[in-house]
Amino acid sequence: MRYEVELKFPVPDVAVVEKRVAELGATIADRRLEVDLYFAHPAKDFAQTDEALRIRTIGEANYVTYKGPKIDQTTKTREEIELPLPGGPQGYAEGRRLLEALGFRPVAEVRKHRRKAKIAWQGRNVEASLDEVDSLGAFVELELIASADELEPAKETILQLAASLGLSGSQKRSYLEMLLAPSPSGRGLG
Repeated sequence: MRYEVELKFPVPDVAVVEKRVAELGATIADRRLEVDLYFAHPAKDFAQTDEALRIRTIGEANYVTYKGPKIDQTTKTREEIELPLPGGPQGYAEGRRLLEALGFRPVAEVRKHRRKAKIAWQGRNVEASLDEVDSLGAFVELELIASADELEPAKETILQLAASLGLSGSQKRSYLEMLLAPSPSGRGLG
């Protein structure tokens, strides 16, 4: 089984963290738009089971991703299954049509501008995502993919890298959860 071990941090200025990441020798990729369309299950409440199903579009590439419930109280560690869909608008439309034919319904869309970097840290390559998320602000995600027997060392690696980058106040909620949360006015997107 493949697990995504992740920590997400809200930041006031992505450029400050970007500079620290570059000082560690990482090359930072160009900024790209990622659009995630999340779906509700026809027979269970993903908000209650802590699962997610989405179609992600990055340029012409499309992916369908299932994320299982979080299994950890410190990080956002969860099973992740991601499969490519045919590319372009037609591939996206076909993937969406398939999910809707099975009873899934669109819930919300998350749009973010992301720059990725691979940071060599403690013998591992940690993926850093420098995100600017529409309606939410700036965040930095640190992520490793690990098998079940690698979970604890992966968590420790990410925690130590976060400390080295001066990141604190991790956010366990997903971007979708934050977007759907009631606003101070009492109105959310859901």
